[in-house]
Amino acid sequence: MQSYFMLHDGDYEFSSVTPEIYRLSKKCLKNNMIDPEFYNKYDVKRGLRDVNGKGVLTGLTEISEVFSFIEKPDGTRIAQDGKLFYRGYDVEDIVKGFTSENRFGFEEVAYLLLFGELPDKANLDDFYKMLDYYRTLPTGFVRDIIMKAPSRDIMNAMSRSVLTMYSYDSNADDTSIPNVLRQCIQLIALFPIFSVYGFQAFQYYHDNQSLIIHTPKSELSTAENILYMLRPDSKYTPLEAKLLDMALVLHAEHGGGNNSTFTTHVVTSSGTDTYSTIAAALGSLKGPKHGGANIKVVNMFEHIKSHVKDFDDEEEIAAYLEKILNKEAFDHSGLIYGMGHAIYSISDPRARVFKGYVERLSNEKGKQREFRLYNNVEKIAARLISQKRKIHKGVSANVDFYSGFVYSMLELPKELFTPLFAVARIAGWSAHRIEELSNSSRIIRPAYENVMPRRPYVKMDSRQSDDSYDEIQD
Repeated sequence: MQSYFMLHDGDYEFSSVTPEIYRLSKKCLKNNMIDPEFYNKYDVKRGLRDVNGKGVLTGLTEISEVFSFIEKPDGTRIAQDGKLFYRGYDVEDIVKGFTSENRFGFEEVAYLLLFGELPDKANLDDFYKMLDYYRTLPTGFVRDIIMKAPSRDIMNAMSRSVLTMYSYDSNADDTSIPNVLRQCIQLIALFPIFSVYGFQAFQYYHDNQSLIIHTPKSELSTAENILYMLRPDSKYTPLEAKLLDMALVLHAEHGGGNNSTFTTHVVTSSGTDTYSTIAAALGSLKGPKHGGANIKVVNMFEHIKSHVKDFDDEEEIAAYLEKILNKEAFDHSGLIYGMGHAIYSISDPRARVFKGYVERLSNEKGKQREFRLYNNVEKIAARLISQKRKIHKGVSANVDFYSGFVYSMLELPKELFTPLFAVARIAGWSAHRIEELSNSSRIIRPAYENVMPRRPYVKMDSRQSDDSYDEIQD
Protein backbone atom coordinates (compact mmCIF):
# COMPACT_ATOMS: atom_id res chain seq x y z
CA MET A 1 0.00 0.00 0.00
CA GLN A 2 1.26 3.49 -0.79
CA SER A 3 2.21 5.95 1.91
CA TYR A 4 -0.37 8.51 2.88
CA PHE A 5 2.32 11.16 2.49
CA MET A 6 4.80 11.59 -0.28
CA LEU A 7 7.88 13.76 -0.75
CA HIS A 8 7.52 16.28 -3.58
CA ASP A 9 10.14 18.93 -4.40
CA GLY A 10 11.33 18.97 -0.82
CA ASP A 11 7.87 19.30 0.71
CA TYR A 12 5.52 16.69 2.11
CA GLU A 13 2.04 16.60 0.65
CA PHE A 14 -0.92 14.27 0.79
CA SER A 15 -0.77 11.45 -1.72
CA SER A 16 -3.63 10.62 -4.03
CA VAL A 17 -6.21 8.07 -2.90
CA THR A 18 -4.74 4.58 -3.13
CA PRO A 19 -6.57 1.74 -4.92
CA GLU A 20 -7.18 0.04 -1.56
CA ILE A 21 -8.71 3.16 -0.02
CA TYR A 22 -10.84 3.61 -3.13
CA ARG A 23 -12.07 0.00 -2.85
CA LEU A 24 -12.85 0.37 0.85
CA SER A 25 -14.67 3.63 0.19
CA LYS A 26 -17.33 1.68 -1.68
CA LYS A 27 -17.84 -0.44 1.41
CA CYS A 28 -18.20 2.75 3.46
CA LEU A 29 -20.77 4.07 1.01
CA LYS A 30 -22.82 0.87 0.98
CA ASN A 31 -22.92 0.60 4.77
CA ASN A 32 -23.82 4.25 5.33
CA MET A 33 -26.79 4.56 2.99
CA ILE A 34 -30.11 5.05 4.81
CA ASP A 35 -33.40 4.16 3.16
CA PRO A 36 -35.02 7.49 2.17
CA GLU A 37 -38.40 6.16 3.32
CA PHE A 38 -37.18 6.17 6.91
CA TYR A 39 -37.05 9.97 6.83
CA ASN A 40 -40.77 10.04 6.08
CA LYS A 41 -41.56 7.25 8.54
CA TYR A 42 -39.92 9.07 11.44
CA ASP A 43 -40.95 12.56 10.28
CA VAL A 44 -37.35 13.73 10.15
CA LYS A 45 -36.96 17.42 9.32
CA ARG A 46 -33.96 17.06 7.01
CA GLY A 47 -31.83 20.16 7.09
CA LEU A 48 -33.95 21.24 10.09
CA ARG A 49 -36.63 22.35 7.64
CA ASP A 50 -40.16 21.05 7.08
CA VAL A 51 -41.52 19.99 3.69
CA ASN A 52 -42.54 23.59 2.97
CA GLY A 53 -39.04 24.89 3.65
CA LYS A 54 -39.89 26.50 6.97
CA GLY A 55 -37.09 26.21 9.53
CA VAL A 56 -37.55 24.20 12.72
CA LEU A 57 -37.54 26.57 15.69
CA THR A 58 -34.42 25.76 17.72
CA GLY A 59 -33.75 28.99 19.57
CA LEU A 60 -34.51 32.64 20.18
CA THR A 61 -32.48 35.70 19.23
CA GLU A 62 -32.58 39.48 19.45
CA ILE A 63 -29.71 40.01 17.03
CA SER A 64 -31.42 39.95 13.66
CA GLU A 65 -34.66 39.08 11.89
CA VAL A 66 -35.12 37.72 8.40
CA PHE A 67 -38.66 38.59 7.24
CA SER A 68 -40.24 37.23 4.06
CA PHE A 69 -43.87 36.33 4.73
CA ILE A 70 -46.94 36.91 6.89
CA GLU A 71 -48.41 33.80 8.48
CA LYS A 72 -52.20 33.68 8.80
CA PRO A 73 -53.99 32.01 11.75
CA ASP A 74 -54.71 28.94 9.60
CA GLY A 75 -50.99 28.44 8.96
CA THR A 76 -50.93 29.65 5.35
CA ARG A 77 -48.17 32.07 4.47
CA ILE A 78 -48.39 35.16 2.28
CA ALA A 79 -45.09 36.11 0.66
CA GLN A 80 -43.87 39.65 1.19
CA ASP A 81 -40.94 41.74 -0.03
CA GLY A 82 -37.98 40.55 1.99
CA LYS A 83 -36.75 42.56 4.94
CA LEU A 84 -33.65 42.20 7.10
CA PHE A 85 -33.44 43.78 10.54
CA TYR A 86 -30.32 44.21 12.66
CA ARG A 87 -31.29 44.54 16.34
CA GLY A 88 -34.75 45.69 15.21
CA TYR A 89 -33.49 48.29 12.73
CA ASP A 90 -34.30 47.87 9.04
CA VAL A 91 -31.00 47.35 7.20
CA GLU A 92 -32.24 49.58 4.38
CA ASP A 93 -32.72 52.42 6.88
CA ILE A 94 -29.26 51.79 8.35
CA VAL A 95 -27.71 51.98 4.87
CA LYS A 96 -29.60 55.17 4.03
CA GLY A 97 -28.40 56.63 7.31
CA PHE A 98 -24.66 56.21 6.94
CA THR A 99 -24.60 56.79 3.16
CA SER A 100 -26.56 60.05 3.49
CA GLU A 101 -23.90 61.27 5.93
CA ASN A 102 -21.08 59.99 3.69
CA ARG A 103 -19.79 57.59 6.33
CA PHE A 104 -18.63 53.99 6.25
CA GLY A 105 -21.09 51.61 7.84
CA PHE A 106 -19.46 48.31 8.74
CA GLU A 107 -17.96 49.45 12.04
CA GLU A 108 -21.29 51.01 13.06
CA VAL A 109 -23.10 47.76 12.22
CA ALA A 110 -20.54 45.66 14.11
CA TYR A 111 -21.06 47.89 17.16
CA LEU A 112 -24.85 47.56 16.82
CA LEU A 113 -24.71 43.77 16.56
CA LEU A 114 -22.37 43.40 19.53
CA PHE A 115 -23.94 45.90 21.92
CA GLY A 116 -27.55 46.04 20.79
CA GLU A 117 -27.77 49.77 20.19
CA LEU A 118 -26.65 52.31 17.61
CA PRO A 119 -23.50 54.13 18.69
CA ASP A 120 -23.34 57.89 19.10
CA LYS A 121 -20.30 59.64 17.64
CA ALA A 122 -18.21 59.29 20.79
CA ASN A 123 -18.95 55.56 21.12
CA LEU A 124 -18.25 54.95 17.43
CA ASP A 125 -14.96 56.86 17.63
CA ASP A 126 -13.93 54.77 20.64
CA PHE A 127 -14.87 51.58 18.80
CA TYR A 128 -12.71 52.62 15.82
CA LYS A 129 -9.80 53.17 18.21
CA MET A 130 -10.40 49.77 19.80
CA LEU A 131 -10.38 48.02 16.42
CA ASP A 132 -7.21 49.87 15.48
CA TYR A 133 -5.56 48.80 18.76
CA TYR A 134 -6.33 45.13 18.07
CA ARG A 135 -5.15 45.20 14.44
CA THR A 136 -1.61 44.39 15.57
CA LEU A 137 -0.57 40.76 15.18
CA PRO A 138 1.73 39.07 17.71
CA THR A 139 5.45 39.39 16.99
CA GLY A 140 6.55 36.90 14.34
CA PHE A 141 2.98 35.80 13.54
CA VAL A 142 3.15 36.76 9.86
CA ARG A 143 6.50 35.04 9.39
CA ASP A 144 5.88 31.94 11.53
CA ILE A 145 2.19 31.26 10.89
CA ILE A 146 0.89 32.99 7.76
CA MET A 147 4.02 32.62 5.62
CA LYS A 148 4.82 29.02 6.60
CA ALA A 149 3.14 26.34 4.44
CA PRO A 150 0.51 28.74 3.06
CA SER A 151 -2.79 27.14 2.10
CA ARG A 152 -4.23 27.15 -1.40
CA ASP A 153 -7.58 27.89 0.25
CA ILE A 154 -7.62 31.19 2.15
CA MET A 155 -10.49 30.05 4.38
CA ASN A 156 -8.29 27.25 5.69
CA ALA A 157 -5.46 29.74 6.16
CA MET A 158 -7.80 31.95 8.18
CA SER A 159 -8.89 29.00 10.32
CA ARG A 160 -5.27 28.18 11.11
CA SER A 161 -4.59 31.80 12.04
CA VAL A 162 -7.64 31.87 14.31
CA LEU A 163 -6.70 28.62 16.07
CA THR A 164 -3.10 29.77 16.47
CA MET A 165 -4.27 32.92 18.24
CA TYR A 166 -5.30 30.61 21.07
CA SER A 167 -1.60 29.99 21.78
CA TYR A 168 -0.95 33.73 22.13
CA ASP A 169 -3.89 34.33 24.50
CA SER A 170 -3.14 33.92 28.21
CA ASN A 171 -6.90 33.72 28.93
CA ALA A 172 -7.91 31.67 25.90
CA ASP A 173 -10.32 29.36 27.76
CA ASP A 174 -12.03 32.04 29.82
CA THR A 175 -15.66 32.18 28.62
CA SER A 176 -16.73 35.12 30.76
CA ILE A 177 -18.53 37.81 28.74
CA PRO A 178 -15.81 40.49 29.19
CA ASN A 179 -13.09 38.14 27.97
CA VAL A 180 -15.13 36.74 25.08
CA LEU A 181 -16.04 40.29 24.03
CA ARG A 182 -12.35 41.18 24.02
CA GLN A 183 -11.55 38.12 21.91
CA CYS A 184 -14.37 38.84 19.47
CA ILE A 185 -13.40 42.48 18.95
CA GLN A 186 -9.82 41.36 18.37
CA LEU A 187 -10.94 38.84 15.72
CA ILE A 188 -13.18 41.40 14.01
CA ALA A 189 -10.10 43.63 13.77
CA LEU A 190 -7.77 40.85 12.56
CA PHE A 191 -9.96 39.02 10.03
CA PRO A 192 -9.13 41.47 7.19
CA ILE A 193 -5.42 40.94 7.90
CA PHE A 194 -5.73 37.15 8.09
CA SER A 195 -7.53 37.08 4.74
CA VAL A 196 -5.34 39.52 2.79
CA TYR A 197 -2.01 38.31 4.16
CA GLY A 198 -3.11 34.70 3.62
CA PHE A 199 -3.81 35.55 0.00
CA GLN A 200 -0.48 37.34 -0.43
CA ALA A 201 1.35 34.30 0.91
CA PHE A 202 -0.64 32.02 -1.41
CA GLN A 203 0.22 34.21 -4.42
CA TYR A 204 3.89 34.24 -3.55
CA TYR A 205 4.36 30.52 -2.90
CA HIS A 206 1.88 28.98 -5.32
CA ASP A 207 1.61 31.53 -8.16
CA ASN A 208 5.18 32.93 -8.09
CA GLN A 209 3.90 36.48 -7.62
CA SER A 210 5.68 39.29 -5.82
CA LEU A 211 5.20 39.33 -2.06
CA ILE A 212 3.88 42.69 -0.85
CA ILE A 213 2.74 43.15 2.75
CA HIS A 214 1.18 46.49 3.70
CA THR A 215 0.53 47.34 7.34
CA PRO A 216 -3.05 48.59 7.93
CA LYS A 217 -3.51 52.29 8.60
CA SER A 218 -5.24 53.55 11.72
CA GLU A 219 -7.15 56.32 9.94
CA LEU A 220 -8.81 53.94 7.46
CA SER A 221 -12.05 52.00 7.74
CA THR A 222 -12.16 48.22 7.48
CA ALA A 223 -13.14 48.37 3.79
CA GLU A 224 -10.45 50.93 2.99
CA ASN A 225 -7.80 48.89 4.79
CA ILE A 226 -8.70 45.77 2.83
CA LEU A 227 -8.11 47.57 -0.47
CA TYR A 228 -5.06 49.37 0.91
CA MET A 229 -3.43 46.10 2.05
CA LEU A 230 -4.44 44.08 -1.00
CA ARG A 231 -3.38 46.30 -3.87
CA PRO A 232 0.34 46.67 -4.65
CA ASP A 233 0.00 50.45 -5.00
CA SER A 234 -2.56 50.69 -2.15
CA LYS A 235 -4.76 52.95 -4.30
CA TYR A 236 -8.57 52.86 -4.54
CA THR A 237 -11.40 55.24 -5.36
CA PRO A 238 -13.96 56.43 -2.76
CA LEU A 239 -16.73 54.56 -4.59
CA GLU A 240 -14.73 51.32 -4.57
CA ALA A 241 -14.26 51.55 -0.81
CA LYS A 242 -17.93 52.43 -0.24
CA LEU A 243 -19.13 49.46 -2.31
CA LEU A 244 -16.87 47.05 -0.43
CA ASP A 245 -18.09 48.57 2.84
CA MET A 246 -21.67 48.06 1.64
CA ALA A 247 -20.93 44.40 0.93
CA LEU A 248 -19.54 43.97 4.45
CA VAL A 249 -22.64 45.59 5.97
CA LEU A 250 -25.04 43.40 4.01
CA HIS A 251 -23.12 40.19 4.82
CA ALA A 252 -22.51 40.95 8.51
CA GLU A 253 -25.48 39.01 9.86
CA HIS A 254 -28.43 36.96 8.64
CA GLY A 255 -30.35 35.39 11.51
CA GLY A 256 -29.44 32.57 13.86
CA GLY A 257 -30.48 29.76 11.53
CA ASN A 258 -27.95 30.06 8.71
CA ASN A 259 -25.47 27.20 8.77
CA SER A 260 -22.36 28.98 10.07
CA THR A 261 -24.23 31.00 12.71
CA PHE A 262 -26.07 27.90 13.93
CA THR A 263 -22.65 26.23 14.08
CA THR A 264 -21.53 29.11 16.30
CA HIS A 265 -24.44 28.48 18.68
CA VAL A 266 -23.91 24.70 18.72
CA VAL A 267 -20.17 24.86 19.38
CA THR A 268 -20.53 27.70 21.90
CA SER A 269 -23.08 25.65 23.84
CA SER A 270 -20.41 23.01 24.48
CA GLY A 271 -18.46 25.52 26.59
CA THR A 272 -15.41 25.58 24.36
CA ASP A 273 -13.18 28.58 23.65
CA THR A 274 -13.82 31.43 21.21
CA TYR A 275 -11.08 30.41 18.76
CA SER A 276 -12.40 26.86 18.37
CA THR A 277 -15.92 28.22 17.91
CA ILE A 278 -14.99 30.71 15.20
CA ALA A 279 -12.80 28.17 13.40
CA ALA A 280 -15.83 25.86 13.26
CA ALA A 281 -17.95 28.68 11.82
CA LEU A 282 -15.28 29.32 9.18
CA GLY A 283 -15.36 25.66 8.21
CA SER A 284 -19.12 25.89 7.73
CA LEU A 285 -18.97 29.08 5.68
CA LYS A 286 -16.30 27.59 3.44
CA GLY A 287 -18.80 25.03 2.15
CA PRO A 288 -19.98 25.70 -1.42
CA LYS A 289 -23.62 25.38 -0.30
CA HIS A 290 -23.11 28.34 2.05
CA GLY A 291 -20.37 30.88 1.45
CA GLY A 292 -19.12 30.04 -2.01
CA ALA A 293 -22.24 30.92 -3.99
CA ASN A 294 -20.97 34.24 -5.37
CA ILE A 295 -18.02 32.44 -7.01
CA LYS A 296 -20.50 30.18 -8.76
CA VAL A 297 -22.38 33.26 -10.00
CA VAL A 298 -19.23 34.84 -11.43
CA ASN A 299 -18.17 31.61 -13.13
CA MET A 300 -21.66 31.21 -14.57
CA PHE A 301 -21.64 34.72 -16.00
CA GLU A 302 -18.22 34.22 -17.54
CA HIS A 303 -19.70 31.18 -19.25
CA ILE A 304 -22.80 33.10 -20.37
CA LYS A 305 -20.68 35.94 -21.77
CA SER A 306 -18.72 33.47 -23.89
CA HIS A 307 -21.90 32.01 -25.40
CA VAL A 308 -24.26 35.00 -25.68
CA LYS A 309 -23.27 37.57 -28.29
CA ASP A 310 -25.80 40.34 -27.66
CA PHE A 311 -26.20 41.22 -23.97
CA ASP A 312 -29.35 43.21 -24.81
CA ASP A 313 -31.05 40.44 -26.79
CA GLU A 314 -33.53 38.99 -24.31
CA GLU A 315 -34.49 36.13 -26.63
CA GLU A 316 -30.88 35.00 -27.02
CA ILE A 317 -30.32 35.26 -23.27
CA ALA A 318 -33.51 33.35 -22.52
CA ALA A 319 -32.55 30.58 -24.94
CA TYR A 320 -29.21 30.07 -23.21
CA LEU A 321 -30.71 30.21 -19.73
CA GLU A 322 -33.11 27.49 -20.87
CA LYS A 323 -30.08 25.36 -21.71
CA ILE A 324 -28.66 25.92 -18.24
CA LEU A 325 -31.98 24.98 -16.62
CA ASN A 326 -32.17 21.87 -18.82
CA LYS A 327 -28.67 20.81 -17.67
CA GLU A 328 -27.32 21.27 -21.19
CA ALA A 329 -24.91 24.11 -20.40
CA PHE A 330 -22.46 25.49 -17.82
CA ASP A 331 -21.99 22.93 -14.99
CA HIS A 332 -25.02 20.79 -15.95
CA SER A 333 -26.55 21.24 -12.50
CA GLY A 334 -29.74 22.82 -13.84
CA LEU A 335 -29.22 25.79 -11.53
CA ILE A 336 -29.04 29.50 -12.31
CA TYR A 337 -26.82 30.61 -9.47
CA GLY A 338 -27.72 33.74 -7.54
CA MET A 339 -31.43 33.25 -8.16
CA GLY A 340 -33.67 32.13 -5.34
CA HIS A 341 -33.23 31.88 -1.58
CA ALA A 342 -34.29 29.48 1.17
CA ILE A 343 -36.28 32.24 2.91
CA TYR A 344 -36.78 35.19 0.56
CA SER A 345 -39.16 34.78 -2.36
CA ILE A 346 -40.40 38.10 -3.75
CA SER A 347 -37.12 39.92 -3.08
CA ASP A 348 -33.89 39.75 -1.11
CA PRO A 349 -33.47 43.15 0.62
CA ARG A 350 -29.68 42.86 0.43
CA ALA A 351 -29.77 42.49 -3.36
CA ARG A 352 -32.32 45.32 -3.55
CA VAL A 353 -30.04 47.66 -1.58
CA PHE A 354 -26.93 46.60 -3.45
CA LYS A 355 -28.23 46.92 -7.00
CA GLY A 356 -28.33 50.72 -7.27
CA TYR A 357 -24.79 51.09 -5.98
CA VAL A 358 -23.59 48.29 -8.25
CA GLU A 359 -24.86 50.25 -11.25
CA ARG A 360 -22.87 53.30 -10.12
CA LEU A 361 -19.70 51.23 -9.87
CA SER A 362 -20.32 49.69 -13.29
CA ASN A 363 -20.47 53.21 -14.73
CA GLU A 364 -17.21 54.16 -13.04
CA LYS A 365 -15.52 50.99 -14.29
CA GLY A 366 -16.95 51.14 -17.81
CA LYS A 367 -18.86 47.90 -17.21
CA GLN A 368 -22.30 49.15 -18.25
CA ARG A 369 -22.67 46.38 -20.83
CA GLU A 370 -22.03 43.68 -18.22
CA PHE A 371 -24.46 45.34 -15.80
CA ARG A 372 -27.17 45.23 -18.47
CA LEU A 373 -26.49 41.51 -18.87
CA TYR A 374 -26.87 40.95 -15.12
CA ASN A 375 -30.06 42.99 -15.13
CA ASN A 376 -31.49 41.01 -18.07
CA VAL A 377 -30.53 37.65 -16.60
CA GLU A 378 -32.13 38.60 -13.28
CA LYS A 379 -35.40 39.47 -14.99
CA ILE A 380 -35.50 36.56 -17.44
CA ALA A 381 -34.27 33.89 -15.02
CA ALA A 382 -36.97 34.73 -12.47
CA ARG A 383 -39.62 34.13 -15.11
CA LEU A 384 -38.08 30.95 -16.51
CA ILE A 385 -37.45 29.34 -13.11
CA SER A 386 -41.00 30.06 -11.95
CA GLN A 387 -42.40 28.49 -15.11
CA LYS A 388 -40.12 25.47 -15.26
CA ARG A 389 -40.11 24.61 -11.56
CA LYS A 390 -43.75 25.66 -11.09
CA ILE A 391 -42.74 27.86 -8.18
CA HIS A 392 -45.63 30.07 -7.14
CA LYS A 393 -44.04 31.84 -4.17
CA GLY A 394 -41.76 33.83 -6.48
CA VAL A 395 -38.07 33.73 -7.37
CA SER A 396 -35.74 36.69 -7.03
CA ALA A 397 -32.05 37.51 -7.14
CA ASN A 398 -30.22 37.01 -3.87
CA VAL A 399 -27.27 39.03 -2.56
CA ASP A 400 -24.75 36.66 -4.16
CA PHE A 401 -26.10 37.54 -7.60
CA TYR A 402 -24.52 41.00 -7.43
CA SER A 403 -21.78 40.63 -4.81
CA GLY A 404 -19.58 38.53 -7.09
CA PHE A 405 -19.99 41.15 -9.85
CA VAL A 406 -18.92 43.86 -7.41
CA TYR A 407 -15.87 41.90 -6.30
CA SER A 408 -14.94 41.33 -9.93
CA MET A 409 -15.24 45.05 -10.72
CA LEU A 410 -13.10 45.75 -7.66
CA GLU A 411 -10.57 43.37 -9.22
CA LEU A 412 -10.61 41.22 -6.11
CA PRO A 413 -9.29 37.68 -6.67
CA LYS A 414 -11.83 34.86 -6.51
CA GLU A 415 -9.77 33.28 -3.74
CA LEU A 416 -10.92 36.14 -1.48
CA PHE A 417 -14.65 36.08 -2.27
CA THR A 418 -15.62 33.72 0.57
CA PRO A 419 -12.99 35.09 3.00
CA LEU A 420 -14.53 38.55 2.55
CA PHE A 421 -17.86 37.01 3.51
CA ALA A 422 -16.14 35.82 6.71
CA VAL A 423 -14.61 39.26 7.31
CA ALA A 424 -18.18 40.59 7.43
CA ARG A 425 -19.89 37.68 9.19
CA ILE A 426 -17.43 37.53 12.10
CA ALA A 427 -19.43 40.46 13.51
CA GLY A 428 -22.63 38.39 13.49
CA TRP A 429 -20.91 35.24 14.77
CA SER A 430 -19.45 37.24 17.67
CA ALA A 431 -22.84 38.65 18.63
CA HIS A 432 -24.43 35.19 18.54
CA ARG A 433 -21.63 33.64 20.60
CA ILE A 434 -22.14 36.24 23.30
CA GLU A 435 -25.93 35.76 23.12
CA GLU A 436 -25.57 31.98 23.52
CA LEU A 437 -23.23 32.36 26.49
CA SER A 438 -25.57 34.91 28.07
CA ASN A 439 -28.74 32.84 27.87
CA SER A 440 -28.11 29.11 27.64
CA SER A 441 -26.81 26.62 30.18
CA ARG A 442 -27.57 23.52 28.11
CA ILE A 443 -25.51 21.96 25.36
CA ILE A 444 -27.35 21.79 22.03
CA ARG A 445 -28.05 18.13 21.37
CA PRO A 446 -30.82 17.24 18.91
CA ALA A 447 -31.98 13.64 18.55
CA TYR A 448 -31.10 11.12 15.85
CA GLU A 449 -33.19 7.96 15.50
CA ASN A 450 -31.22 4.75 15.06
CA VAL A 451 -32.57 2.61 12.19
CA MET A 452 -29.92 -0.11 12.23
CA PRO A 453 -31.41 -3.45 13.45
CA ARG A 454 -29.66 -4.98 16.46
CA ARG A 455 -27.61 -8.10 15.72
CA PRO A 456 -25.55 -10.61 17.70
CA TYR A 457 -21.78 -10.42 17.88
CA VAL A 458 -19.99 -12.85 15.54
CA LYS A 459 -16.67 -14.44 16.51
CA MET A 460 -13.72 -14.00 14.15
CA ASP A 461 -13.63 -17.54 12.76
CA SER A 462 -17.36 -17.40 11.96
CA ARG A 463 -17.34 -14.14 10.02
CA GLN A 464 -17.86 -14.03 6.26
CA SER A 465 -16.57 -11.14 4.16
CA ASP A 466 -19.15 -9.29 2.11
CA ASP A 467 -17.56 -8.02 -1.10
CA SER A 468 -20.81 -6.97 -2.79
CA TYR A 469 -19.79 -3.34 -2.32
CA ASP A 470 -17.35 -3.82 -5.19
CA GLU A 471 -20.38 -3.78 -7.49
CA ILE A 472 -21.31 -0.20 -6.53
CA GLN A 473 -20.97 2.05 -9.57
CA ASP A 474 -18.86 5.21 -9.46
